[in-house]
Amino acid sequence: MDAKLAGGADRARALALFASVVEHGSFSAAGRVLDLSPSAVARAIDRIETRLGVRLLLRSTRALSLTIEGQSYLQAARRILTDLDDAEQQIADQGAPRGRLRVSAALSHGRLCVVPLLGAFAALYPHILVDIALTDTLVDIAAGQADIAVRFGPLADSTLMARKLGTTRRVIVASPDYLARHGTPLVPEDLHRHNCLNFNFRRAEPVWPFRREGQDFALSVRGNIEANNGETLGQLAAIGIGVARVGAFSVAEEVADGRLVPLLADFDPGDVEVIHAVFVGGVSVPARVRVFVDFLAAHLR
Repeated sequence: MDAKLAGGADRARALALFASVVEHGSFSAAGRVLDLSPSAVARAIDRIETRLGVRLLLRSTRALSLTIEGQSYLQAARRILTDLDDAEQQIADQGAPRGRLRVSAALSHGRLCVVPLLGAFAALYPHILVDIALTDTLVDIAAGQADIAVRFGPLADSTLMARKLGTTRRVIVASPDYLARHGTPLVPEDLHRHNCLNFNFRRAEPVWPFRREGQDFALSVRGNIEANNGETLGQLAAIGIGVARVGAFSVAEEVADGRLVPLLADFDPGDVEVIHAVFVGGVSVPARVRVFVDFLAAHLR
């Protein structure tokens, strides 16, 4: 093999090995995945650090942690490995779309709206392996942490492509049992006497928006439980804990079967959140990414 070609292959293997160590958190775990001994993995990392002249990983008896240089190297490794995979898949995608497709979606929306669609998508595209992760933590698409992310609300300026998938509105709900015990709020100010369940990642002073006679206003509310997703808040409301204001999609089933009752609809401010699929654009977007985004856009609207 040509020396330059061999060197390039060695670099690619080194990048993959380093990314695997970070992903799995130890030399031994990465070794099991790569069919290498922990000592072989450690020697490979030592060779990378020697070649670069910097420390990439800090070792302790309990864990590995990235240095600043290690973080930069990891981002570069992920980008390069993704580019290599995309280059190969672009050729393969000239036929049927195929390959691993990494999708990131929010916990509630992913479980309730995206996951139920995957069976139909898999039937249409049997050669695509969908690798879905549900998390409310934003993943870095540009750094290669996922191929597609489904995101809510305004998007930050970036070089990424965004495809609108739809919108969702918010609804205030409570269970019939809770309302029987505490009364039904007829105007927004009645909520001051109720246990209002909130998101824990919103404002320090929780406020709910309303509209009265064409004028928008915000009302401060208080409650004794907070959560990081609407599905949990809807569940708490359904068992009679309090009143919640959540995405309508997350409580659609409970409202339909009467376990939750919509409240204060006459004061609905009409606020909606836009839902986008975010991905790396350009002329070389893999076919597996294009067909999945098209599928979501068709089925989530």
